[in-house]
Amino acid sequence: MIHTWKTNWEESKQRYIDWWNHKGVVITMWEHLQQGVTPHAAIPAPPAPVDLNQRWFDPQWRAAELDYYVSRSSLKADILPVANTQLGPGSLAAMLGGVWGGGEDTIWIHPSPNPVDDIILDPDNKAWRIHKELLRACKEKAQGNYYVGMPDLMEGLDILAALRGTDTVLMDTVMNPELLDKQLRQVNEIYFRVFDELYDIIREGDEMAFCYFSIWAPGKLSKLQSDISIMIGEEDYRRFVQPYIREQCQKIEYTIYHLDGVGAIRHLDALLEIEELDTIQWTPGVGEPQGGDPKWYDLYRKSWREENRSSPAG
Repeated sequence: MIHTWKTNWEESKQRYIDWWNHKGVVITMWEHLQQGVTPHAAIPAPPAPVDLNQRWFDPQWRAAELDYYVSRSSLKADILPVANTQLGPGSLAAMLGGVWGGGEDTIWIHPSPNPVDDIILDPDNKAWRIHKELLRACKEKAQGNYYVGMPDLMEGLDILAALRGTDTVLMDTVMNPELLDKQLRQVNEIYFRVFDELYDIIREGDEMAFCYFSIWAPGKLSKLQSDISIMIGEEDYRRFVQPYIREQCQKIEYTIYHLDGVGAIRHLDALLEIEELDTIQWTPGVGEPQGGDPKWYDLYRKSWREENRSSPAG
């Protein structure tokens, strides 16, 4: 049983459980506040990283830095005690041949220089190895004081766009849809294999936390998305996105879909057809009133089904 540095965790846990059951609210934030926080433990800071490669891809350094960071983070309200093990947005693409590179503020994943028609997971892939090593190192450091978050693997068309380039994938929806169907099936099969293996590393009993949105659930949990869908029509969404999101929702008990941008609203009906989807998180985008603004009240009402199966999150 986990005993976190968060003194009100049992109360917060119940609020998360209620929220997944479409009752009440959770008051949290994606990142952590550190100003004015009394350290939860005397955790030493690691030495400065020698370069960006160590900053992002050295499991032992990352684990030490995250241990120090969480020990000095505010855990008030329902803020989750979690180590953010991000290895880039859509890090599954790095395991499948994408080019991984650390920047000053984030990790970039560029298309493979040698794209192939068959998407496979090489068990010796460096990115796949580092994912497992990082999570194991963080779990060892955590000692039950906080959760180790699941990295933002992503799925589906977004992974293929990262691997092969957005233009190529968009052209394939018209010129080579059969290849796209095959690759999407392959990506989903690999996703479940990767997710399950990482889940077995980070789980606390059945519980787990997800880095993106800093969210917790009493069982398997994933954030789902298809940001590239803002560039495709509703018919293509139902062919190339919806079936694979549905499969994830059927195999993963707790799911939250990241709906990004006003142009993606046209896909809301297709999402609401996925009965197993628990929650839709709405990001209006730059230049728009943000979540909670009255402009989006009708959108929230539409998302809230009569059977209360899909909870809108701002």
